[in-house]
Amino acid sequence: MARGSRCLACGVTERFFRLDEHFMRLALREAERALEHDDVPVGAVVVRNGEVVAATHNERELRADATAHAEMLALRELARGASDWRLLDCVMYVTLEPCAMCAGAIVLARIPRLVFGAHDPKAGAAGSVLDVCGEPRLNHRPEVAGGLFAEESGDLLRAFFASRRG
Repeated sequence: MARGSRCLACGVTERFFRLDEHFMRLALREAERALEHDDVPVGAVVVRNGEVVAATHNERELRADATAHAEMLALRELARGASDWRLLDCVMYVTLEPCAMCAGAIVLARIPRLVFGAHDPKAGAAGSVLDVCGEPRLNHRPEVAGGLFAEESGDLLRAFFASRRG
């Protein structure tokens, strides 16, 4: 059963299903793993037919790679074992609203549904700063549901950045 509302300005819903909470908790655990190597705590989980097929976290510092965002790593992981780059039967859960790079990759991978935790008012590209996922000129627009466990995701990020400031 879904519950929630829709933001008319950005098109992001707060429509979540019972299993969404379970998978977002897994994404939060992944985000915590990023702290082990001093990365921004963002986690992503991709689910197909109710089963986790990828679980990743930010590894920019670990890999010295600006593109090693949790979402990108999840897509790369799926591409390694797949016969098709189209992820038409998947849902991606991520603890922070995707940036433009990640939102673009989600659109290009044809993921039909994206669920994220905290909105990103500085770099979010699923409705906050940009709306790559809702761009009508693109041939694919995933359903976007944002704000699930936003407080938990935001707390993890705030604590990380507070510890870096001193």
